[in-house]
Amino acid sequence: MTVTPKISISDGNLVVHGKTILRSVPDNIVLTPGSGVGLVTGAFIGATADRSKSLHVFPVGVLEGLRFMCCFRFKLWWMTQRMGTYGKDIPLETQFMLVENKDASEGEHDDNPTIYTVFLPLLEGPFRAVLQGNEKNEVEICLESGDNAVETNQGLHLVYMHAGTNPFEVIYQAVKALEKHMQSFRHREEKKLPSFIDWFGWCTWDAFYTDVTAEGVDEGLESLSQGGTPPRFLIIDDGWQQIGGEAKDSNCVVQEGAQFANRLTGIKENEKFQKNGKSNEQVPGLKIVVDEAKQHHNVKFVYVWHALAGYWGGVKPAAAGMEHYDTTLAYPVQSPGVLGNQPDIVMDSLAVHGLGLVHPKKVFNFYNELHAYLASCGVDGVKVDVQNIIETLGAGHGGRVSLTRAYNQALEASIARNFPDNGCISCMCHNTDGIYSAKQTAVVRASDDFYPRDPASHTIHISSVAYNSIFLGEFMQPDWDMFHSLHSAADYHAAARSVGGCPIYVSDKPGHHNFELLKKLVLPDGSVLRAQLPGRPTRDCLFVDTARDGISLLKIWNVNKCTGVVGVFNCQGAGWCKVEKKTRIHDASPGTLTGSVQATDVDALAQVVSSDWNGETVVYAQRSGEVIRLPKGASLPVTLKVLEYELFHFSPLKEITENISFAPIGLLDMFNTGGAVEKIEVYSASDKKPELLDGEVASELSTSLSENRSPSATIALEVRGCGRFGAYSSQRPLKCKVGGGAEINFEYEPATGLLTFTLPVPQQEMLRWPIEIQV
Repeated sequence: MTVTPKISISDGNLVVHGKTILRSVPDNIVLTPGSGVGLVTGAFIGATADRSKSLHVFPVGVLEGLRFMCCFRFKLWWMTQRMGTYGKDIPLETQFMLVENKDASEGEHDDNPTIYTVFLPLLEGPFRAVLQGNEKNEVEICLESGDNAVETNQGLHLVYMHAGTNPFEVIYQAVKALEKHMQSFRHREEKKLPSFIDWFGWCTWDAFYTDVTAEGVDEGLESLSQGGTPPRFLIIDDGWQQIGGEAKDSNCVVQEGAQFANRLTGIKENEKFQKNGKSNEQVPGLKIVVDEAKQHHNVKFVYVWHALAGYWGGVKPAAAGMEHYDTTLAYPVQSPGVLGNQPDIVMDSLAVHGLGLVHPKKVFNFYNELHAYLASCGVDGVKVDVQNIIETLGAGHGGRVSLTRAYNQALEASIARNFPDNGCISCMCHNTDGIYSAKQTAVVRASDDFYPRDPASHTIHISSVAYNSIFLGEFMQPDWDMFHSLHSAADYHAAARSVGGCPIYVSDKPGHHNFELLKKLVLPDGSVLRAQLPGRPTRDCLFVDTARDGISLLKIWNVNKCTGVVGVFNCQGAGWCKVEKKTRIHDASPGTLTGSVQATDVDALAQVVSSDWNGETVVYAQRSGEVIRLPKGASLPVTLKVLEYELFHFSPLKEITENISFAPIGLLDMFNTGGAVEKIEVYSASDKKPELLDGEVASELSTSLSENRSPSATIALEVRGCGRFGAYSSQRPLKCKVGGGAEINFEYEPATGLLTFTLPVPQQEMLRWPIEIQV
């Protein structure tokens, strides 16, 4: 039999599941059906040229009238999102694109569903492809090597396409298929997540910037611990290393960014981290700082910062003790796509001063010696920053992909050898050269920085992370960056991180904290209630511009072990401007917006429910405190001003008996309320003798609905944390027990079905309270 391909070129049109995506496909475009496990529903786009070059631009076809969302690099280091309907709307340096195709005239039917097609530009040999658009509404593939000596006249696997009816499944399946095809990276699910991500952290960056000292580290840890939110992981950011700068040239026009030309002069800590400014020959100063953090402040994990090239300006050539790295000065050359978006002060500086590039054959030795020293001081991992600089230095090294891959492989090999918990946070790294070369790195900073003093940055920070996570979250767990707990947008940032599935850490200055806010994120033992997946926009937000259209709220979904959550945010008013080539406020007073939420917004909710679930949920709105029983298919309205949020926790309703329904909610005062519920089991009275564990008979309880009612079932929960615990019960429970002990007092509101009681502070870390509720 003949199998009709789901993706094909027919009469000059690119057709996906019977729907035309691109028209006027040129003759030099080659479509290769995917073959092998997982690839069969996809296809590769290739192209041929008349002559070999190091940079090609191939028109692929005309895109008109179909909504798309893409992630593109607005500057060398970072991606953000863009929505559009025409090829000309596709920005330079687009690394991910999702296109929606539905027949609007007929509506959506099972026999004519909306089709989602993902376009993933790839690496092929030493070349890297990205997408862009032109004024003719053509989608173009830009293919480049980054080395004039590395040329080609064709590529057969430049873009991978995959299509289906669930956008999240389509993207997942596409990346899993590419994992098998490319063999150069691994999917997030295949990687070991470092343990620090389930603990609250503090980073020194926005507290001290490069002025960080050993004393400052101690003050910051002490200050947060005193308030009852003890950091259990610490990042010592930029400012601890031995660096040196070139003599400043008074005639040089690039003085503003000259600090970026500083180079590493040694792998050990600088004098600020030697106690009292003096070196202790027996015990390194960094080891003293790490030991004090762990022994006096109970920090579990200490990470330190370094750039992929060593420092911003690389490694100083022939620096004493570092001669064996064969470092030479290299001068960055940026790709046309990056230059067409936002210029960068770092690159302006390095183009003048050059970067000290460790020879790729020696870079493992460099990382290994650096990391071995850090490990000997008790350091558990590294935050590796400024990664995309390497793509600009490919000339003479076989091109950008080859050099990036050499550096990535060396880095991951050194981390595997020196940091057994896979201790690495990848940062300033949003290029596909690195993403498709990461077999091990499991945590990625997902957007440009938290900028405490830039009012234009806060709303776009939240929306950029969410949309970037659609792509990045298939490869690594997104990191939403540090934030300040004492800040006008602090609760907004905190709420977003609670649904992000990300590590949660702040960069507060010592003494500048909002502990009331932090205690909604951090339990007394320093652990956090982290959601299970990368937080991503809901399906109805995928193709609307929640940062700039003035009408749309951003909804971000995630799941916990037993519940789902949707965070709703008003992110309007600011974004990256392609005219001014910077992030700016374009609406100083965006309006109040109204939207709605429903259980199906949690795309993976089916993964945490039993097969007999009827679609009913209990919804807890964390900010307002409302509890609502929501029928299948029903929705709730939500109205928010800019920089406002609400967190809706969806708990699938369990039918315990014909007339008793139950749903666990979680810790009512925590942002990720449902994250506290680790397990739920129901034991029907008919399954075993209807005996109560303390021997009492249900009919003797004055709290029962009926003098004669016997318990119908026992609901057994495991819950982590402390404070006000809530659950929904359609009838007043007979009794509640915590920790296998005596009954505890509880409150019950018949009007809403809300059951509440208080969980004590556990005496051991990560304790899961056993709870029994008899109904």
